[in-house]
Amino acid sequence: MDIDGTLLDSRGQLPEKNARAVAEASSRGIEIVLVTGRRFDFARPIADELKCDLHLIVNNGALIKSKNGETHQQLLLPSDTARQVLEATAEFRSNAGVVFDRVLERQIIFEKVDWDDPRRGGYFQRNRAYIAVVSPLVDCLNGEDPIQVLYTGGCRPIRSAMRQLAALPIAAGFTLALTEYEKRDFAILDVLRAGVTKGVALKEWTRRRGIAREEVMAIGDNWNDREMLEFAGLPVVMANCVEELKSFGWAMTSSNDENGLAEAIGTYALGKI
Repeated sequence: MDIDGTLLDSRGQLPEKNARAVAEASSRGIEIVLVTGRRFDFARPIADELKCDLHLIVNNGALIKSKNGETHQQLLLPSDTARQVLEATAEFRSNAGVVFDRVLERQIIFEKVDWDDPRRGGYFQRNRAYIAVVSPLVDCLNGEDPIQVLYTGGCRPIRSAMRQLAALPIAAGFTLALTEYEKRDFAILDVLRAGVTKGVALKEWTRRRGIAREEVMAIGDNWNDREMLEFAGLPVVMANCVEELKSFGWAMTSSNDENGLAEAIGTYALGKI
């Protein structure tokens, strides 16, 4: 299951009904995997609210981790690719950041941080302990491969950045993952190692666990969930999902403000045991 827009409500809170449904599924032998664009340390507090064992696929598929932080798979973006991406998108430098797989400090590097930014200030504040400033931003790429380059901001500029990146001669060397919240006019674009998606990571994890795709239910709401939903034997989309996901004819549950996740678990998972 995805986290934002799926497990959490529109206020970013975990509804009690969703937490109980996940715990019930786990107690009845269903494996739980949180599959999110968030970093591990940003997803960990949500995982800790769920009273069951689980694993996490974070950074849109770049890392697979246990709840205790043990890394099972790490697919990093080559430093040279990250540098070329940043150099080719200088006009979006104020939207850009670089994310590393580090413990605590200096996980997220920006060239400048506006702590009161109307769209991003809340995220900056919640992640203050992990953020560092390096100017120019490319100087943070000193040989250590990052997890990703990311761009955040309004939907229009991030869409523009996505088009520019997709047209680069080196575009085959990375994967783009887009998350959009049109009502908030907020978007996140991740530049990841080539071939990295939520779906590819979920496929690898189920292979390791000996679970057939027909036995997988996936629930999501955004563009970056598409590959995960396509892989699952039973894909379920939220009523609040982006319009494109509704066009595939997949099962639909209620919105994230109506405990849609709990509804889906009860109907499609627990109902089949």
